[in-house]
Amino acid sequence: QCTYLEIEQAEHTHAVVLSRPAWLWGAEMGANEHGVCVGNEGVWTREPLGEEEALLGMDLVRLGLERGSSAREALEVITALLERYGQGGSCKEEPVPFVYHNTFLLADRAEAWVLETAGRYWAAQRIAEGSHNISNQLSIGSDIAAEHPGLRRRAQSQGWWSGHGPFDFARAFALERQPPRMEAAKARLRAGRELLQRHAGHISAATLMSILRDKESGICVDSEGFRTAGSMVSVLPRDPARPCVHFFTATPDPSRSVFKPFVFVAGIKPVPQVRAPTFAHDPARRIPRFQSSVDRRHELYRRHQAALELMEQDQERGRKLLETLRELEQQGLEGMKALLEGTATPRPEELADLFFDCVEAELKFY
Repeated sequence: QCTYLEIEQAEHTHAVVLSRPAWLWGAEMGANEHGVCVGNEGVWTREPLGEEEALLGMDLVRLGLERGSSAREALEVITALLERYGQGGSCKEEPVPFVYHNTFLLADRAEAWVLETAGRYWAAQRIAEGSHNISNQLSIGSDIAAEHPGLRRRAQSQGWWSGHGPFDFARAFALERQPPRMEAAKARLRAGRELLQRHAGHISAATLMSILRDKESGICVDSEGFRTAGSMVSVLPRDPARPCVHFFTATPDPSRSVFKPFVFVAGIKPVPQVRAPTFAHDPARRIPRFQSSVDRRHELYRRHQAALELMEQDQERGRKLLETLRELEQQGLEGMKALLEGTATPRPEELADLFFDCVEAELKFY
């Protein structure tokens, strides 16, 4: 059972860790036990938006992680389900529908992919080296490694491509007049690319955390009714003997949040403090949907929100709290660096408690 649709179950699913809006089934981003990571963003294209309920892009993120043991396999899972079921339905817990198509980043220890969609159509680009970012834009040009079998025929039949010369996916399927949100995303895409290029050759987890916290570029959003709701950074060593480490904030606004490490091991300790409450009569599941609202904040979210208010009211106390939280994060980064370099070998039970202990420490500071 996905957010809106029921689809056929897979015989086997992988263990996953997800960062997701509390009201739906899917996820904005996450990782699985095989070191596969997937994240998505909304995009608007020439293909009509599907307001009828289908799979959400966020459902496809989770399905790719649950069913794919490599980035390529996750991509194949997502595209097969997209072609079969389509994408559509409101992506926001509000009575007025908010609908979009999706772009995805997929990575594992060996390679990375960008997957971009327009309705049931899609194109994928393999990233062989360097860095890459997406930001609410179609970005794949003619460097296409895989595509929907009817993609070019569709573009030609609509008059979006002549059928002669190189086929450029973004040029064919992007809207001629972008909505204002997409125009802002262009600047954000450029800024992200520049920030990554500035650190080319020595990008670390800390580098990516600093980029995700960048407010000037608009990458870290806390205005216009939107706030960056959660952030994730993953380190995927090429050496399969080394564990993958996934850092999650589990709270909004990364510039004032703590990235906490998570490692897949047996017997992981549950962390109810970052799990949203469930409701017997959930307004997201009752038809018509979203006719009332409920408080979905988990314990860490509520305490973090109170701390943000304190930071705004008392700048000196806020500064001290932020310094303390940064020290906590730094401890996590140093501990994980030692783990990845093989200079420290924590017991499996320590790794099983890792994320729980970090959340508990953060709650104590609040």
